[in-house]
Amino acid sequence: MARWLSSSASAKTCCQHSQRACKQPEKLEIIQIGYNQYRSAMPFNLLAVPDDSGAAGLQEGICRQWLQHAWQEWCLLLQEPCYTLQMASCLCLAEVGITFWVIHRMAYREIDWKTYMTQVEGVVNDTYDYMQQQGDTGPLVYPAGFVYIFMGQFYATGQGTDIRMAQNIFAPLYLATLLLVFLIYHQTSKVFFFMCCASYRVHSILCCGLFNDPVAMALFFLSINLFLARRWSWGCCCFSLAVSVKMFAPGLLFLLVTQFGFGGALSKLRLPFLLENPIGYLSLSFHLGRQFLSHWTVNWRFLPETFFLHRGLHLALLAAHLALPLLFALCRWHRTGENILSLLKDPSKRKVPPQPLTPNQVVSTLFTSNFIGICFSRSLHCQFYLWYFHILPYLLWATPARWLTHLLRLLVLGHIELSWNTYPSTSCSSAALHICHAVILLQLWLGPQSLPSSSKPSKKAH
Repeated sequence: MARWLSSSASAKTCCQHSQRACKQPEKLEIIQIGYNQYRSAMPFNLLAVPDDSGAAGLQEGICRQWLQHAWQEWCLLLQEPCYTLQMASCLCLAEVGITFWVIHRMAYREIDWKTYMTQVEGVVNDTYDYMQQQGDTGPLVYPAGFVYIFMGQFYATGQGTDIRMAQNIFAPLYLATLLLVFLIYHQTSKVFFFMCCASYRVHSILCCGLFNDPVAMALFFLSINLFLARRWSWGCCCFSLAVSVKMFAPGLLFLLVTQFGFGGALSKLRLPFLLENPIGYLSLSFHLGRQFLSHWTVNWRFLPETFFLHRGLHLALLAAHLALPLLFALCRWHRTGENILSLLKDPSKRKVPPQPLTPNQVVSTLFTSNFIGICFSRSLHCQFYLWYFHILPYLLWATPARWLTHLLRLLVLGHIELSWNTYPSTSCSSAALHICHAVILLQLWLGPQSLPSSSKPSKKAH
């Protein structure tokens, strides 16, 4: 009887405890069940939290695993080419706000805008002789495309007086340039293009400087997109417009000769100036002997001014500028096994018929030759950063190199940005810029060839 009473009391006590447990909130049980399901679904588990560690430990464990999973997804988003369009869309939307914030917050700095408008006004008044064109900072030294494009801005901004209107014109131009750059990276399946938005100096140049460099580079990137779409004629027209705004010399000739044999064309936009004074136009718009002030240089600050202005240095840089692209053409870009002179023949008469150029072949050739021009430039000014900023991520990650780790590549980009943001430039900033350029050139030369000559034809039609 006593045993029965004892067991009955125990059962009653257990029942009471069970009833109390049933009356308690079921939050802990739900957390436990959800956490166990989450752990069983995840392929990783670094928590090792015991099941009886309590609600706080479980919630902390879930948070840790969620953060780790989010970090892995973020790394995948940055490293997989299939996500470039999604990333580009988000970056473009963010840049819309950033660009207009920069316009309204950063002070406008007058450097060349008034000179541009003065020179354009002379053309509006029918002065086509380049020898008679003068501005606040010197004579007109840009080709005819610059005059025509900035003539439109002359009228749109009230003869150059409405600075805010000019900035509002340059803002969509910057966004269009960024979109064209993202399309290039997407077609070449290259990542790390998001770094094209990470420059204070570039935002300042594009939105507050009102230089002609953004116009030239927008046309340059548009021409590359047309080349990738096999629209060679339209691409050459846009490329000619880019050169007619501001002269630079990428390796387009090599690509055209490779595909179509030797040939060339002249831009009709130069005709009125050639008729008025052809010698003056050619000598000033493509003035190779122009002198630059050492005060503005970004890349040669460590040189004495007398040596900086010495004609021997200029000739040596010009020789290097011409020789290095030729070496790249002979040793890196031309991989068919034929003599490079065979490229001068008509494609139908060659022993090895030309294969359609891959997107990476087109972009790598143009970007590398453009970068070589920057490396051996007689003088780089603050706005010239725009000439190659957007191509730096491609050049650094275009070819795999074991000695050049991701961290080292990021350091190279960081030092380049720091050098361009140092104003006025110093001997250390200029030397650091040359060291970074040398690292990139060495990687492009020594890196394994990622552009095989026997590439498969593209699915796109000629």
